[in-house]
Amino acid sequence: MAKQNKSAPQQRREMTGLERLGLRVSSMINHPLAQTQRWVTIHQLDTDAEADWEEVMGLLSETPELDLTFSDDGSVTVRWERLEDDGQAFESDEDLVEEEEAPF
Repeated sequence: MAKQNKSAPQQRREMTGLERLGLRVSSMINHPLAQTQRWVTIHQLDTDAEADWEEVMGLLSETPELDLTFSDDGSVTVRWERLEDDGQAFESDEDLVEEEEAPF
């Protein structure tokens, strides 16, 4: 009689709240509109644990290329300058984009 190979079922790993928040913030920063205007406003959701929010905001604030503005309503606006290919920041009149609210 042939033996049947019974492999253990693949266990699906749940994302932590910190991972979900980090992914959401990363997606917002990398959104094409945010990349064009070089800023994005991030809001803490009810589902975001305070400790996770503080950790992600701490990581962002430690990034020298980012400028964070904390608002009274709890939102955080992240701004950055466009970098040339050699890593030097620049801004000219042609680079200025009229600010409009991002769709998130």
